[in-house]
Amino acid sequence: MLQYFLGSYIVTIAGVIGAYFWGNHVHAGTGWQCVFIALVLGVLEVSLSFDNAVVNAMKLEKMSEVWRHRFITWGILIAVFGMRFLFPILVVSIFAKLSMIEVFNIATTNVDKYAYYLHQTHAPIVTFGGMFLIMLFLNYFFNHEKNVHWIKQIEAPLSHLDHLRGIEIVISLGFLLAVQNFVPDEQKVHVMISGISGIITYLLIDGLAHFLEKHEEMRAAKCNLQSAACTGFVSFMYLELIDASFSLDGVLGAFALSKDIIIITIGLSIGAMFVRSLTIMLVEKKTLAKFLYLEHGAHWAIGALALIMLISTVKEVPEVITGIIGLAFILAAFISSVIHNKKIANQEGEK
Repeated sequence: MLQYFLGSYIVTIAGVIGAYFWGNHVHAGTGWQCVFIALVLGVLEVSLSFDNAVVNAMKLEKMSEVWRHRFITWGILIAVFGMRFLFPILVVSIFAKLSMIEVFNIATTNVDKYAYYLHQTHAPIVTFGGMFLIMLFLNYFFNHEKNVHWIKQIEAPLSHLDHLRGIEIVISLGFLLAVQNFVPDEQKVHVMISGISGIITYLLIDGLAHFLEKHEEMRAAKCNLQSAACTGFVSFMYLELIDASFSLDGVLGAFALSKDIIIITIGLSIGAMFVRSLTIMLVEKKTLAKFLYLEHGAHWAIGALALIMLISTVKEVPEVITGIIGLAFILAAFISSVIHNKKIANQEGEK
């Protein structure tokens, strides 16, 4: 276990030290309080991201060792600095029509004002992530080639819907049209643009990944290496977008515990590092192959998270509810997998 989580422990120690000194720097005597908040945010991030780890592991199994390493190194930098720190500042900059430098100054010197701006951009942000995750959910279950079903009464009929070309897009747009009916008038356009952008982003990345995978074996040896490199890069970006979509609700929900962007970034970074370590462990121990229904449970959790994100555009949903629902799907799928494995073992024993 240590080999997988050593990096996470190091990041945690560095984060605790950083949170302590930052807390004392901003408000004297609040160092340990900031450490506590950062650790709570880390635990919250992990609890919300079990399904993210399973989906990441499913994609990483098809990637080379080089790109797995880059996911845990370059990827964590993107996840920490990009999604937990830079992305919220960028979004506020766009919607508030302020420069990123000005937003950064507001975030570090006037946390209440920054929290207000971020709250104003909540609906478009989660709509983008929600629509991306809905497309991911639908494309997993709308697949007639998928012959393993967890909840057979539902999954078996869904698997044949991919014969209706574009049905995932139609359903996703239906959800988006339904959501925009409930958001305030001044946000309708932003929500629609963000939602459509989420769908388009998924289609571009997923389509490019499939194109490269399909043509990789058809190329000559030299071109094959180039194709593999392209495929690895696209898969890497695909994983980063999935991680980004998962992290949106965590980033926004973190402001319920703290309005200090530095403490929030430290806490969520600790959680993100543990999620990546868990992902690598799942891949190298071939956990998904041992527990047949984990992928299914993770994608049901993704569907639930996507709906919760869309609901949160008009009504606040506590993070604990999101975490419990996602964890419940994962645990149920794990238990079903264990039961399935015992049944197979008994059948083989009888033979």
